[in-house]
Amino acid sequence: MSQSELGGPKGAQFSSGSTFISRFKMGIRHHGQECSKGLHEIFRAPISSFMTIAVLAIALALPAGFHVFLKNAQMVSSGWDNATQISLFLKMEISAEEVEKVQNELKNSVKIADVSLIPKDQGLKEFSELSGFGEALSFLDSNPLPDTLVITPTVAHSSPEASEALLIELQEIPEVELAQLDLQWVRKLYSMMAIAQKAVSALGVILGLSVLLIVGNTIRLAIQNKREEIQIIKLVGATDAFIRRPFLYSGLWFGIFAGILAWILVNSSVLWLKDPVRNLAGLYESQFRLSGLAFVEALQLIVIASFLGLLGSWISVGRHLKDIEPT
Repeated sequence: MSQSELGGPKGAQFSSGSTFISRFKMGIRHHGQECSKGLHEIFRAPISSFMTIAVLAIALALPAGFHVFLKNAQMVSSGWDNATQISLFLKMEISAEEVEKVQNELKNSVKIADVSLIPKDQGLKEFSELSGFGEALSFLDSNPLPDTLVITPTVAHSSPEASEALLIELQEIPEVELAQLDLQWVRKLYSMMAIAQKAVSALGVILGLSVLLIVGNTIRLAIQNKREEIQIIKLVGATDAFIRRPFLYSGLWFGIFAGILAWILVNSSVLWLKDPVRNLAGLYESQFRLSGLAFVEALQLIVIASFLGLLGSWISVGRHLKDIEPT
């Protein structure tokens, strides 16, 4: 970046007699020039710039890829949440009319998505077929199994805490002898999801710091390569803020290109895995389809990458520019 590229001493300050509108227009024009110069600096050394952008993109793609994995895992587990079921074993002495009344009352609850009845005769038949004790059960004088209501909570009440609270509430129904729910697998599922979310956040923070270091080191090398030019510009009166701008825009462009490349890497990986995942889901008679980064998520990734590039550049310029003084 030569003296003319940096804008010269005239670009470093405005005339005190100029109006606010003219100063504003001149500032916009100057920032546009510096932005294009920052982009030009990247294309001046395309190979080294691409290598830097590729490293940044990989660092950004890793947490983004884990985010996509976690999002798809939550989509799969949402079906499991809906399958969280509570079994209500009704008292033996209640009549069929009372069973139907309890079933209808439960269907009207806002906490319950579905209520299905397993009559005692059907329950005995299924038990004899699955247990292998069909011959022994035929010697019983009466059916020992009660009518059973299978409760499916709504999504909002499928968490371990909400399911347990609903279980206690259902146990208080007079016609219910026993309410049963296996909370162990629900707790395990939510614990694994919580650990995965924290792991993705921690990985994102660590790799975000690596992006700051990479951009900062790249800008530091650019500053050192232009040390003599910066000394000359300072000698004729340019301020640090004026000299800092092209380097900040370079860091911003590094972040933008790295974010776009990271988005391409993540969605390309998802596209590559889509057919095998669809075939695997078909074996389990599932309609699950792998999804990549949505448009809003891709935009968020690019914005975060741009911010990290700008922040890394700001830190590096602020640290090294003050050490360069005209001699």
